[in-house]
Amino acid sequence: MTLGSKIAWDDTVLPFQLDASDMRGRVARLDGVLDGILKQHDYPPVVEALVAEMALLTALIGQTISLRWKLSLQVQSKGAVRMIATDYYAPQKEGEIGQIRAYASFDRDRLTDSGPFEQVGEGYFAILIDQGNGTQPYQGITPLSGGSLSACAEAYFAQSEQLPTMFKLSFGKSVEPGVSEHWRAGGVMLQSMPKASPFAAQGEGSGEVLQASDLVSGDEEENWNRATTLLSTVEELELIGPSVTPTDLLVRLFHEEQPRVYDTQPVRFGCTCSEDRVRQSLSIYSAKDIEKMTTDDGRVTADCQFCGAHYDLDPVSVGFDAENPPSE
Repeated sequence: MTLGSKIAWDDTVLPFQLDASDMRGRVARLDGVLDGILKQHDYPPVVEALVAEMALLTALIGQTISLRWKLSLQVQSKGAVRMIATDYYAPQKEGEIGQIRAYASFDRDRLTDSGPFEQVGEGYFAILIDQGNGTQPYQGITPLSGGSLSACAEAYFAQSEQLPTMFKLSFGKSVEPGVSEHWRAGGVMLQSMPKASPFAAQGEGSGEVLQASDLVSGDEEENWNRATTLLSTVEELELIGPSVTPTDLLVRLFHEEQPRVYDTQPVRFGCTCSEDRVRQSLSIYSAKDIEKMTTDDGRVTADCQFCGAHYDLDPVSVGFDAENPPSE
């Protein structure tokens, strides 16, 4: 694999279909996206791993639906890692690039020497879809279980969407001769083709946590078992690269399943925060409320948890009593 072809596959999602088994899926490779997300924070390694896994899941899931605006994944827990939040912003126009951002909230003193998933406790995994103004947001949740965030995502699709789904993910810091240490991640999402409504069927799951195997029978079960058995043979280095391209990976895994690929979809790290958005969020407060938020230096400040941007505003210019909105 040449350097040029390697770079061409970085930060991309490749949609595919397995004609012989009636499956669809995505292959994702993240490089700069993860560096952009993680360099904003001084996360401990176990927290970095959880954020990397969530970002990779977000890239894979965000490309499976016809999304007009935003898909969000969230983990809320009672463990040391209290919350992980990711957003995927769909391209607004043909040729534009999807954007991903992510951050985690955690108690450093409660982190242990156990693995990443052991840092989250009782809680839930949620998927939220916002199609923009004039639409009703959708939310589905599932309990945190299964030993990994990808297992939680599989349980979500089985329970809330009745779609058998499997993820195989790999992520970590890459150390190559002559190249600075950086994050790389790769993964495959495999899913039965929806028979009626696409992912984003309205309604929330309830009751026991289902697994993909609970949803298939007959020929569908045979196809599912065959395809997932093949996916289970994938090696970590095949997922991350750089020696195997996503198209070569599909041929290696599924050549008898007649894989069909579609246009590669690029993604990048990006944030939607802005001074205007900060001012808008403060517009509901009175001058008295704003006074309580004012620092000893006489300023109102705000920091973006996703990208680290810092906003420094004159208190008389914010709130619904602002003297000089929207500029200072």
